[in-house]
Amino acid sequence: MKIVLDIPENKVGFMMELLRSLSFVKTKPLPVGISDEKALFLAEFEESVDELNDVLAGKTQARNAFDLLDEL
Repeated sequence: MKIVLDIPENKVGFMMELLRSLSFVKTKPLPVGISDEKALFLAEFEESVDELNDVLAGKTQARNAFDLLDEL
């Protein structure tokens, strides 16, 4: 799961140090000046690519497109 956090500039150092101290958390700061919408898009897109890689590696099963459309 990926989470996008909006942190005040004066607290970024503390938050990054805290997150890096947790062995199960991977951190990757986004480029400066990126909008919230782009940050959310990038996080969701990266999650989609990870899911696709899991399907291609045989770790998970792909869903049928018709089943997806039925849910909508």
